[in-house]
Amino acid sequence: MATMEHSSVLEIENLTISYREKTVLESVNLTIPMGVIEAVVGPNGAGKSTLLKAALDLIPKQDGRAHFFGGSLNEHRLRVAYVPQRATVDWDFPATVWDVAIMGTYGSLGWFRRPRTPEKKRTQEALERVGLSELKHRQIGQLSGGQQQRVFLARALAQNADLYLMDEPFQGVDAMTEKAIVQILHDLRNAGKTLVVVHHDLQTVKAYFDRVILLNRKVVAHGPVNEILPSDNIMKTYS
Repeated sequence: MATMEHSSVLEIENLTISYREKTVLESVNLTIPMGVIEAVVGPNGAGKSTLLKAALDLIPKQDGRAHFFGGSLNEHRLRVAYVPQRATVDWDFPATVWDVAIMGTYGSLGWFRRPRTPEKKRTQEALERVGLSELKHRQIGQLSGGQQQRVFLARALAQNADLYLMDEPFQGVDAMTEKAIVQILHDLRNAGKTLVVVHHDLQTVKAYFDRVILLNRKVVAHGPVNEILPSDNIMKTYS
């Protein structure tokens, strides 16, 4: 495993993805710097979720590659956490809030090892941080939409990663939950973590994020929010 730190935590080179001969992402090149909250914004079908999944090798690439902390995903997998869209999860699965949250510690355990005191402590702290410690024995299907979203955020926090890839964490949550999640994201950024977040609400990009990727199959623009948004880039992205 490489030990040298890199100023960029994620580099995507010439990433191209196609489904059934339809190009979803075309020659995407991105460099994500360390210690920022980065929004991925674009219209429906622009390839935003696909970008995260392809970087994480959850779907096959037609071309291109992703580098994490200057190396491969396998080298740095424990440093990368993923929060999927809530709609993609089977909420009827018979698991409790605690069961899901503690999964974030499994990667560091190795085969056949059970979570011990340090892992349980991290999980408890993560649940407290997202306001779910009192519901830890509840089955996940009995939670509200906002609570379900916070369960997967807790799982990522329990992993104690350095890079968080989040697919629409604000989707279907109430205003109070959204405010709580934003505060957690800012706390993570202030602690030196990096967050790449698929986001759909243009109105809150300036308030929530440091940087933005405007995506519509290709990268239309990428950089600090205050430089990218006050321009005709929005029209180009959504046209």
